[in-house]
Amino acid sequence: MFPGRDTAVGCRGSWVEGMVIATHEETLRRLVLHDEGCIQSMLGIHLNNNEAAGLETKTQALVRLGGLVAMGAAPGSFHWATEAALDAGATAEDVVGALVAVAPISGLARVISATPEVALAVGYDIDQAFEALDRDSRG
Repeated sequence: MFPGRDTAVGCRGSWVEGMVIATHEETLRRLVLHDEGCIQSMLGIHLNNNEAAGLETKTQALVRLGGLVAMGAAPGSFHWATEAALDAGATAEDVVGALVAVAPISGLARVISATPEVALAVGYDIDQAFEALDRDSRG
């Protein structure tokens, strides 16, 4: 939304019948951030449709995280999926469990690749932790 306007924001680049439609740059930013409204209006995909799978919200979010890891998705996808799982009531242990569960299917390399983003989403900065361990071992 743009301040002071009563209009919807879409995902393309023009003004259409009372809608402010985003530029291609804005669309790209929204896609990277998994803007659910943008994805829904542009692709017709409803990311928050939990009824279709028949799973509890938390379980579906963890399954989605596992699927993204198995696919080797973009780093922002891991962050989005992890936050969705946490918002649905998953714990950090549940999220780690999903990574461990998908490793035999997806391969360890994909799990390792996803781990830094997933860790950040649960509030753990792996790079900072390694730096602290390195400082401690030197001094």
